[in-house]
Amino acid sequence: MTGPVVPSRGALRPVGPAQVRLTGGFWGRRQAINGTATLEHSRTWIDRMGWSGNFADPGTARPRGREFSDSEVYKLTEALCWESARPGGVRHDEWLAELTALIGGAQEADGYLHTAWGRPGQPPRYSDLNFGHELYCAGHFLQAAVAGSRTGAAPRLLDIGTRLADHIGAQFADDGFCGHPGVETGLVELYRVTGERRYLDQAAKFVARRGQRTLPEHEFGWQYFQDAVPVRNGEVFHGHVVRALYLAAGAVDVAVETGDEELLQAVARQFDRTLARRTHLTGGMGSRHLDESYGEDFVLPPDRAYSETCAGVATIMLAHRLLLATGEMRYGDIVDRVLHNVIATAVADDGRSFFYAHTLHQRVPTEVVAKDKVQLRFGGGARAPWFEVSCCLNNVARLVASLGTYCVTEDPGGVQLHQYAPMRVEAGGMVLDVDTDYPDAGVVIVTVVDAPPTPRTITFRIPEWATGPQSVFRRIFHSGEQLRLELPMRPRWTFPDPRADALRGCAAVEVGPIVMCAESTDQENGVRLDEVQVDTSVAPEAGAVKGHRTHPADPGWPYQSHRTATERPDPVVVPLLPYHRWARRGPSTMRIWLPVSPS
Repeated sequence: MTGPVVPSRGALRPVGPAQVRLTGGFWGRRQAINGTATLEHSRTWIDRMGWSGNFADPGTARPRGREFSDSEVYKLTEALCWESARPGGVRHDEWLAELTALIGGAQEADGYLHTAWGRPGQPPRYSDLNFGHELYCAGHFLQAAVAGSRTGAAPRLLDIGTRLADHIGAQFADDGFCGHPGVETGLVELYRVTGERRYLDQAAKFVARRGQRTLPEHEFGWQYFQDAVPVRNGEVFHGHVVRALYLAAGAVDVAVETGDEELLQAVARQFDRTLARRTHLTGGMGSRHLDESYGEDFVLPPDRAYSETCAGVATIMLAHRLLLATGEMRYGDIVDRVLHNVIATAVADDGRSFFYAHTLHQRVPTEVVAKDKVQLRFGGGARAPWFEVSCCLNNVARLVASLGTYCVTEDPGGVQLHQYAPMRVEAGGMVLDVDTDYPDAGVVIVTVVDAPPTPRTITFRIPEWATGPQSVFRRIFHSGEQLRLELPMRPRWTFPDPRADALRGCAAVEVGPIVMCAESTDQENGVRLDEVQVDTSVAPEAGAVKGHRTHPADPGWPYQSHRTATERPDPVVVPLLPYHRWARRGPSTMRIWLPVSPS
């Protein structure tokens, strides 16, 4: 049994879902909630919204939902497959059988599959390549079909998927592509399952065609649709964030399978520059609400951070692919950051409400959202039970259900531990038990349960913030032997690049991979977060920093011809909490970046 990403070559091999069992801790608890509460919640809402019903009645001229709502059914299906297959997971055989029948019943004779296009009363197929999302939805279905095949949880999906992919190959043999990438990764994984080269070739065609400005011009520009610059020629990710990351992941897949080192290095180069100049402290990406896009270099406004949850999932998808291809464990650092500061923040404790976007500075108190109300605004606000655009919810569900496959890799010599969680690992010819309270503490203990009588290697990823070389142990291991890693979890000040105008004069606090924040709920004596300045000459503590409460004047005009002296009469202690814990105790304001007191 193999996982979501299974390259035929690369420096490291991925593990399958049966090889890693999360046994508790930070992610084990969340995975258990995901497998029961979140998946049930999603299925209920998809049925209630009529999105699954669109497949039952494919003749409907005006199906319910948006043009991409089919993809939510597919992502849920994929999540159900991974959940059914993971050790300790909940099987969802009945749901998968129902969804397979629904989807298969809606497929047309020539393999085409979409409920919003091509039927009587609907627009013609592929008549809006900018926004139609037909190939995007197909990509998500292909990934679900691959999951159904690899896990054995829904094997009939693969036949639907191959017929769909054959239709796409016939329709787009010579030209054309979709305004929203996503089909590329699905086609490559289908090739990896079936061995049919035509699916890989079609994915390569889609990657190569982009950047010629062939899609219709739009107010958001060709960058939005990833059609402004050929993938090979780019220097940094631009335009719509999720589109950019999905395309990059597909390009890596194509590059790995075709041996195209130039393409692989082009994507790696762009990702590195994007991380260095266009990524929020949380690992989130996206600064523009209007078009869900990157800003220019160092345009990182905390109060307008978009940082969509889907972008977090896509960042992990890309980083994991680059890790497998190159063997560079530094890619595990960005996975670590995004997991603990975007994905963990997105989902409520009960698994039944979600953030779509992730601000780094909430200026006004969040609103209480009714548990039975669809949230129409998806660019900010409180966690909501469902959104009119709900791409993020099932994206998180499929990631968390398959999370074990992102924690560990193997090679002929042993095993590499990239993400730390309590887990049983069967990889690299060994059986290991990992015990840790990470990310709340930095001690990781690995117990060897079983190992061969030949030398093996166990490699620990050492995060950049911990400094030091990777921790590598190679020898003959014996049953019961333990290895101990201790990462320094001291709170530390973090300062922004001076070119990030919106962050100048501010500082943040991090503890291990966790970004901390100040939430209004914790402040005493009526202190408002916009009155606080922190003293960075004093080392931060785990749950608080020292600073001053200012008393700004309130003139009739917010600009003066001279600089007013800032009084610092009131020392204060500013309580902090992990960013992933904010907005869980009622309406509040919050900020990560705190103004620094003048020296």
